[in-house]
Amino acid sequence: MHLPNQFSVRFAEALKTFVEDPSPFASMIRSTNDPKFGDYQANCAMPLSKQIGKNPRELASGIVEKLDLDAVCEPPEIAGPGFINLRLKDSFLLQSLRDMLADPRCLVSLANPKRKVIVDFSSPNVAKPMHVGHIRSTVIGDAIARTLAFLGHDVITDNHLGDWGTQFGIIIYGYKHFGDADKVAKNPVTELASLYRFVNQLIEYRKAKRAVEQIPAQLTDANSEVAAAEQALQAAADPKAQKHAKKALASAKKKVESLETQSESLLEKIQTVEADAELVAQANAHPDVENAVLQETVKLHQGDSENIALWTKFLPHCKDEINRIYNRLNVTFDHTLGESFYHSMLEPVVEDLEKRGLARDSEGAVCVFLDEFDAPMIVRKKDGAFLYATTDIATLKYRLEEFNPDEILYVVDSRQSEHFDKLFAVARKIGMENVKMVHVNFGTVLGENGKPLKTRSGTLIGLEGLLDDAVNRAREVVCNPERIEKIDPPMDDAEREQVAQVVGHGAIKYADLSHHRTSDYSFSLDKMVALEGNTSAYVQYAYARTQGILRKAGVTDSEVISIDSELTEFTHPAERALAVKLLRFEEALVSVHQDYAPNALVDYLYETAKAYAVFNDNCHVLKAESEAIASLRLALVALTGRVIRVALSLLGINVVARM
Repeated sequence: MHLPNQFSVRFAEALKTFVEDPSPFASMIRSTNDPKFGDYQANCAMPLSKQIGKNPRELASGIVEKLDLDAVCEPPEIAGPGFINLRLKDSFLLQSLRDMLADPRCLVSLANPKRKVIVDFSSPNVAKPMHVGHIRSTVIGDAIARTLAFLGHDVITDNHLGDWGTQFGIIIYGYKHFGDADKVAKNPVTELASLYRFVNQLIEYRKAKRAVEQIPAQLTDANSEVAAAEQALQAAADPKAQKHAKKALASAKKKVESLETQSESLLEKIQTVEADAELVAQANAHPDVENAVLQETVKLHQGDSENIALWTKFLPHCKDEINRIYNRLNVTFDHTLGESFYHSMLEPVVEDLEKRGLARDSEGAVCVFLDEFDAPMIVRKKDGAFLYATTDIATLKYRLEEFNPDEILYVVDSRQSEHFDKLFAVARKIGMENVKMVHVNFGTVLGENGKPLKTRSGTLIGLEGLLDDAVNRAREVVCNPERIEKIDPPMDDAEREQVAQVVGHGAIKYADLSHHRTSDYSFSLDKMVALEGNTSAYVQYAYARTQGILRKAGVTDSEVISIDSELTEFTHPAERALAVKLLRFEEALVSVHQDYAPNALVDYLYETAKAYAVFNDNCHVLKAESEAIASLRLALVALTGRVIRVALSLLGINVVARM
């Protein structure tokens, strides 16, 4: 039930008379938001008229004469300079609803041909707690994978874990110098996380001490840039020069502001350590902690028996820690092939690149030089160490041989864009030119101050704490006594807790997915769990309302199987508006795939929930004017609940029967 695609076929036939290749114009069909313009609008007449030199309204009339849409639409109307407005027939809508009742997939067709798609997402470093920075990759990747699988594609999900890097050097160093074997044995997850945080704090302290010494000189230079930019602005004689000078001044001021913020953060890190006698004593006792940690990592990679034994011992506990978060988020993976899985493949990868003439020595390092990039991709450092790029190339080669995919999606933040541009360029040179590779990039989670969401000490907020806060806030909003006392029969504690968990976790996911993935967004729990506006709670409440009506009617949505055959038209505009929304479900899912952007489905859910609210306020179901009308309205209730439940599940969000 992707009506724009169906219309495009009919328009292509009609346009053959006017243009040799009608496909670009036939696809110019969009849904409308205002019923006075119909349900869909074709915008092809204006651009085509410029190409063939004909009046757009006359051309639109000629197209309409050749259109064959009688079984689906009322006679098309021409508006403005040549828009073709299409209004679906009530009879077609009603029959489509009847078909939808009989289809658990809500008339969403299966992809043909289907593609094999690998979705690489989340990818945390497993030796340290997951933080707010992991939420976007995890929920965006999960939603894309679920949606593509529902559309019928063969989806393989892979969590490319960071299980072999410096973070394990930190834990190994921490265990050797500060660890208590008995404590770690009794409570490994908590103790290892504590050791990681402790050693990392010492490292960050040393980095901050060095960095803060550079700030005064950097600020002096930045303030000089501001002064020079101000002088240039005063001297600018023409608008173009003034515009350029203003831009330079704004950039210089931003640099000063950034340095001042950085200085505050560094001083705060330093003061936190120096205010604690034990911490500062340990920092002084381990002045070379950064290099020492790197050496432990090198020993691990070189097969040192002690470090390998510690890594083997600690890794399962570190995975347990992140799996606990994934369980809360209801996120699963087909594969969790971490960096360690590919370690033995790295030297052969470098050798292969050298044999192909793609890589060569550069001052002791081995680099891949690409014509379209200024800087090369380093695949082996002077000291023999490999890099993320080497692992990523090995991963690509493995995936090509093991899965033979049509498409690989990397759900990774926007800062890695250049890395993936280079990786894809290399991939095309090693036999993957027929595999579509996409960097599904995304922006940053910001605090309400517009800056990256961090704790007061400057560290990223832990993801588990964020989930706990969302559940607690949801409990206050959705399960407050004033709301709960109106529910009959009363909710017991277990049901209240379930509702809080479902709404709280859903709020975090939905809020993230409601923004286009490339945008930054501000994190606000109060807005996320609100019962009004574009929130998961609002949509989940719409679902709960559908279930309440079905309970009163004594049926489930699967038991609502028919609409009275005598009914040939809608009796209220809200019925029809809701029906049109329901039939656009597949369009929303296809949009998610086209742009790899789940916000298209979020927008659809919100619009559908709003349409249902209008319907609910204006169209009584159980006391309808006739049994025929009641059958239609009950069908709309059942289908709305079904579509909301399925759509939310594709976002990784659950529903509850009562709220």
